[in-house]
Order: sequence, then structure tokens, then C-alpha cells
Amino acid sequence: MATTSKIEVQERDPLAAIQDLCRNILQSGDIQALLVPQRLRDRGTIMPTLVTDAAELDQADPLAPAFPLNSAKLASRLTRGEAERRIGAVLRPCEVRAFVELVKLNQGNMEYLLLISPDCFGALPNMRYHSLLREKSIPEVTKDFVQAAQNNPEELHREFHLARACTICEHPKAQAADLGICLAGLDIYQQILLQAHTARGEGILTRMGYEDCPEPPEHEQALDRLVESRRAAGEEVLQATREASNDLDKLKEYFSCCVNCYNCRVACPVCYCKECVFATDVFEHRPSQYLGWANLQGGLKMPTDTVFFHLTRMAHISLSCVGCGQCSNACPNEIPVMELFRSVAQRTQEAFDYEPGRDPDQPIPLTVFAEQEFEDVVDHLAQT
Repeated sequence: MATTSKIEVQERDPLAAIQDLCRNILQSGDIQALLVPQRLRDRGTIMPTLVTDAAELDQADPLAPAFPLNSAKLASRLTRGEAERRIGAVLRPCEVRAFVELVKLNQGNMEYLLLISPDCFGALPNMRYHSLLREKSIPEVTKDFVQAAQNNPEELHREFHLARACTICEHPKAQAADLGICLAGLDIYQQILLQAHTARGEGILTRMGYEDCPEPPEHEQALDRLVESRRAAGEEVLQATREASNDLDKLKEYFSCCVNCYNCRVACPVCYCKECVFATDVFEHRPSQYLGWANLQGGLKMPTDTVFFHLTRMAHISLSCVGCGQCSNACPNEIPVMELFRSVAQRTQEAFDYEPGRDPDQPIPLTVFAEQEFEDVVDHLAQT
């Protein structure tokens, strides 16, 4: 059972309350720095920023519907190896889940990171968010988004045209975070709740003097409704994706616009290899090979190996894919990469009864040896 505390919101400004919370945690001495989404300018953009001066946190904006990149890789860089002191990070649930997967792959260390995560109502595609900033300032967009989320979170995607990944995400709350900021189902203009999911999170609440309070049932009920609406949308999207990609010819058509820019690989939070095989000379074919393949078929689509690239990525990351959508966000030709990877990941994860990023102590399947595994498959093969 999580420990819950209450924060009274002053002057009907929930963002200011969260900024104060961040300021208090940074000044408490529990962390040396805080990674948090920060306004660079009122009409500029929002980017993850490593803050050491608490006075700078008046520009923090973790409620903005901006998701320029998945910060799990940044958290990985900040905690990999020996760190002198712990830092904090305010991350979306999908970022927390991706970081947990990186930790399991020895690409980060949870011991050096205090994870803070607000309930997530989604975000806009990058270009959509930037277009809004031509009409309004960042504070105005955040204010409008928070108001819409407060009124009707299940219909938020219609008003703000959320990223597709967000409309089908079933994880608006980060179970693996040390400290959760509860927003769903609450009158956040009056109060927000803090939930400690770990002993470290409980220690923060105790040292900062927050008193325990019961969690109102409205919070979990609101999360359940949000998950249910997203699950229904996800089933429709993923079924359509499977029908559009269920044989090799359809898969070629699906990725026909791919130009091998590898943006999806770079944007993916769990694609962590320092040297990808596709960035080596393995796929630098000789001119005679291209001509030979063209002669065999009468014509050869260029660039080559695009489908093979995506199939290789699916094989590498489908167990750890958290469906954050940054692959689609980064695609210059708007290929629905996320939908296909999510549909494959869903079946792979179901086969192993594995949910990425939920339990830091549960190893990623295939990274450990199990004496008894897939017994039904083994028995079937033995009988045939």
C-alpha cells in the first residue's frame, strides 16, 4: 500500500504547487540536481533541463503537453557508472518504465535516481505542439490543457489531437516511481496528492513534513476510466495495424516510405547499443551487388534493407518497448512506426507474461536462463 500525502494548492495554480514541490525536494539535500521539463522561452519550447539552482524552477512545466523526447536515455547517462550524489528526475510514466528497462540492461542505476512522476494525460506530437505556440505562449497552452484534462480526460485527445501513442497508452501512472504526483479524479485547483511507492519516497515525505492522508477512491476510479477508454481505442488501432501488415508484401508497403534515416532508432529510449549493426559497413553493399539484385528483379527499391532494419529492431526491443511513440514522432515521412511496434510488442510481452518497466526486480525474458519454460510448446513438439 502506497503512502499518500496531501498538498494544498494556493491561488488555484496546480503548476505552481508542483514547482514548489520540486523546489523543496531540491533544497532538502536529498538530491543534488533535478532533471525536469523546463520552459526555455514563453514561445520557444520545453526541453528536459538539469537544474541545480532552485530559483530556476519557476520555469519548470511538467504539466505541459510537450514530449520532445523520451528522457529515459538522459536519466541513463546521468546514472550510469559511479555517481557522486543522487539526482532527481520528473518523468512521464513511459519514461519511468523505459528507464527501468535500461537499468535491467545495465544502462542505468536506480540507486542514484529519485524518480518523480505525475499522472499523465498525454502529449501532442512535436509539430502540433509547436504550431500551438504560434498562437499562444507555453503557459497559456499548459493552462488550457490542464483545464481540459480536469474537465474530461477521456475526451482530451479530441480537443488537443494527442499523439496516437498517448491515446492508446494504458499506463497513466508510474508504479515504479519513488514519488507519484496524483492528479486524475481530483480537483487539482484545490489540492494534489503525493504517493510514495518506495521506502525512498516515504523518506522524502517524512523528512519534508507531509502528513499521511487516505487516498480518495476518485483517484483510482478516474485512472481506471482513462485506462479503459485507451484500451478500447488501442484494440481498434492495433487490429487495423495487424491487418495492414500481416504478410511480407503488406509489410513492404507499410514501410515503403522509409528512407533509412534511423531517426526511430535514435529516438527509441530502449534502443541503447553504442554501435548499431546498421551503422556499420555490414550493409554497405558493393555496386555489383545492387546491380545484381536489380537484374534479378528488374528493379530494386532504394534504399535497400529498410524492412530488414525494422524487423531487426522488433526482434531486439519488442520485450522492452513501452509504446511511448517517439519512433513515430521522429519519422520525417510520418510512417506509423509506433502502431506496428506496439502491436508486435503486445504479443511478445503477452507470450512471456511480461510488462516492461512495471517491476524493477523482474528480469527481462531471454536475459536469464529458466529450466522450466514454454513447457506446453516442448510437450507438443515431443508428441509430434
